[in-house]
Amino acid sequence: MNLYTCTIDLKNDARALNFAKALDDWMGHLRAQGVILRWRLLRRKLNLAAGPYRDFLLEIEVEDLSQLDRAFRVLGQHDDNVDTLYRAVNSQIAVAEFALYRPFPDPERSERMALV
Repeated sequence: MNLYTCTIDLKNDARALNFAKALDDWMGHLRAQGVILRWRLLRRKLNLAAGPYRDFLLEIEVEDLSQLDRAFRVLGQHDDNVDTLYRAVNSQIAVAEFALYRPFPDPERSERMALV
């Protein structure tokens, strides 16, 4: 499992609940396509966060990098439904920063370390 994360600030005129609904539609589509496993959206509580932290945290679980690659390929399709779903989310975002995480220690390294 790999965790693709995105920290997000919305545009000033965006509504948080509208964003959450649009994101649910988009992530639901990706999940139905089998290109993500699970996802969740979290929002900063009590405005408690240091400077570089954004208002929202989106976590998307994928099996491996090939599944993540398939998710990006869905976005690249010339499909009106995909364009509409993606635009409904992306048009509300002012700033987004991304990261990719993996379990640690990962199974491959754990196995090697057990042999030492």
